[in-house]
Amino acid sequence: MSFSSRVYDLADIGAVQEMYHANGWTDGLPIVPPTPDAVRACLDWAMMPAGQLIGVEPVRGLAITAEKLAINAVMAGCLPMHFPVVVAAWTAMMKEEFLMHGATASTGGCAVLVVLNGPIRLEIGASGGFNALGNSDRATAVIGRAIRLCLINLMDVRPGAIDRSTLGHPGKFSYCLAEDEEDTTWQTLAETRGLPREASAVTVFASGAPRQIMNEWTTRPEEILETFAAEIRANMRHYSIHPGNYAIVIPRQLREHLQGAGWTKADIARFIHERARIRRSEWTEVGKGAVVRDRGDKVYPAMESPDQLLVIAAGGPAGGFGAVIPPWLGNKSYAATVAIGACVDCEPPALPSGDAP
Repeated sequence: MSFSSRVYDLADIGAVQEMYHANGWTDGLPIVPPTPDAVRACLDWAMMPAGQLIGVEPVRGLAITAEKLAINAVMAGCLPMHFPVVVAAWTAMMKEEFLMHGATASTGGCAVLVVLNGPIRLEIGASGGFNALGNSDRATAVIGRAIRLCLINLMDVRPGAIDRSTLGHPGKFSYCLAEDEEDTTWQTLAETRGLPREASAVTVFASGAPRQIMNEWTTRPEEILETFAAEIRANMRHYSIHPGNYAIVIPRQLREHLQGAGWTKADIARFIHERARIRRSEWTEVGKGAVVRDRGDKVYPAMESPDQLLVIAAGGPAGGFGAVIPPWLGNKSYAATVAIGACVDCEPPALPSGDAP
């Protein structure tokens, strides 16, 4: 297998780190040297030739190849078994509805949340339990980091270049979690988005940082979910009023109360959709009265429909905690879900204008 990328011959690991940092090829952390053997191992695992076209970024028309993704995956610390997830995540990110250019160039500073479903979670050791949104396991840490390194090196999403984030958030280092499918009676996130349960899948979502909630004082589903809805309303007041995808992460303690009462993910989504909305006049209470004008009575829902809520079962077994993960900018970008290593209702990527197969 031949590669198109340039090869460097350096004296030692220290020289490798300094060259990569000096060229702006890292996220500020040390990298794993992407040797030809390591890159080849990733490609062989995914059964992809180096030049295989993964997709074309729709705004700037940049072609993304398997070789370039594999190089950055190795740099992030990925093993070959992690590479198909990286490929699937990038396939999803290049869908038109995700709006990758806007999400990665905005001053809003969002990150790409990656959610894993299906058998591949167990194959790679991705945990949906303790510390699910932190460094819960090797797989989610390196896969999330690979997404960021690919953005940096393939799309020039560097601070001050394409990336115009005012603040950003720590998810821009790594933002990946696996759903806890074994400890729930609910459908998986991928199932709610049209894929069969037996398929491994990845969902990507351009999102803000997690907003943690707690309610240990009730077992009533309506009261538990009202806490989540209130946090979504707070985001609408303090950040953005635009409707779109929101994600909520429900760990086992709260999940068991909901499941015990017979609530499904669809029931949760309907309740949150009805409760997560504000009047424009509420902006007056948080210093934004100048934009209320004569529209104070207008009501804004957080989501255009219940199915825009991404309900994720994940987190440690104890503690009445949960999280709301807000969108980057409402309906400017939508979550995208694709199967990993399979084609389920998908289309081949379009070649850049003028290119032949």
